[in-house]
Amino acid sequence: MEDVLDIYCMPYNKSVPVINMDEQPYQRLDHTRELLPMKPGEIERVDYEYERCGTASIFLFTETLGNWRKVSVRERRTAVDWAEEIKMLLEIDYPDAEKIILICDNLNTHSINSLYKAFPPAKARELAKKLEIHHTPKHGSWLNIAECELSVLTRQCLKRRIPKIENLRDLAQKWEKRRNSEQKGICWQFKTEDARIKLRNVYPHIQM
Repeated sequence: MEDVLDIYCMPYNKSVPVINMDEQPYQRLDHTRELLPMKPGEIERVDYEYERCGTASIFLFTETLGNWRKVSVRERRTAVDWAEEIKMLLEIDYPDAEKIILICDNLNTHSINSLYKAFPPAKARELAKKLEIHHTPKHGSWLNIAECELSVLTRQCLKRRIPKIENLRDLAQKWEKRRNSEQKGICWQFKTEDARIKLRNVYPHIQM
């Protein structure tokens, strides 16, 4: 926890950006009956029944100090999917960065090992050398700023029935473009000093 909080206090460095990433599953749904359109004084009405159309996985990357975020929608969330997203982050989104400090949840796919499952060893090592991974602690995913962005994405864009993955990608990309153009940021105020006071019960008790 303190490792992640110390990183959040680091000054902005264009050559070594701090990137948060998170992912969440999404259940694609469709309507089974025609919607009743809005009328004066009435909202659009939707039948409670729905049709399942499969699932998708949403990957979100954000650089808080750069007011930047990227959303990617994939059919799965395998180690190879994560590795391909990391490759795009390093080579397309931040090609000039000396190194990227990546903060993410402690999932089994969020590791250097995933790069070797997706690429030849030489390429995997090339990518790994430009990546410094810091994991949030178990049961501490709330420390991941990308989780805040995913919450905003869900509230503003995904609270509807979206049947096709192409529609989901289109909506996510439009949200990403609008939020980046508005230069929306997150003001993180929880620091290590605060953690040692408010979360003192999770620290070891030293017997003097």
